[in-house]
Amino acid sequence: MPHTLATAAHSELIIKKSRFIGCVQPMTDRAAAQAVVDALWKQHPGAAHVCWALLAGGQSAAVDDGEPSGTAGRPMLDVLRHQDLEGVLATVVRYFGGVKLGAGGLVRAYTDCIAQALLTAQKVPLQRMSTLACSVPYSLEGWLRREIEAAGAELLQVDHGSAVTLQWRLPEAQAAACRQRISDGGQGRVGWMEADRVAS
Repeated sequence: MPHTLATAAHSELIIKKSRFIGCVQPMTDRAAAQAVVDALWKQHPGAAHVCWALLAGGQSAAVDDGEPSGTAGRPMLDVLRHQDLEGVLATVVRYFGGVKLGAGGLVRAYTDCIAQALLTAQKVPLQRMSTLACSVPYSLEGWLRREIEAAGAELLQVDHGSAVTLQWRLPEAQAAACRQRISDGGQGRVGWMEADRVAS
């Protein structure tokens, strides 16, 4: 099962006078990752490179930022893949110390920097979520809200029309049982709908 990270974790290495400052953190998409990288440049204006790798499904990326091609972003991405992570951004800020490391040395430096940060990172299972939606008579709204809360689900939306429509999200593994329990408790007065068709 893929994991993501609970919070950011950091590392720092000095290799032949070059300073490598690593960070791994939860991240959902490329736009958010780019914003983090932009912020790192502001925090470290004297850095030579800010290399990064994002493992987030179709949003994944590997950026060498001026280091020789394939020596920074790709090795960092490989570390994330090897640890079965998803939705994680790895960044390394490098201050050049005046000694060239060579391609092999760079790959090792960037790989080690991310691997060290991951040693202290708290990994959490990545849960696939399901969204459920149904409409009930007004008399059942309070009961349905209590059922949703008891399931530990996140209530997303409530619409009051001729009936009350509620939409909520919970872990995919619990969705079928929750739906069955509500159908049984509603005694034929629960109208299920496709969650993505509910007006937002």
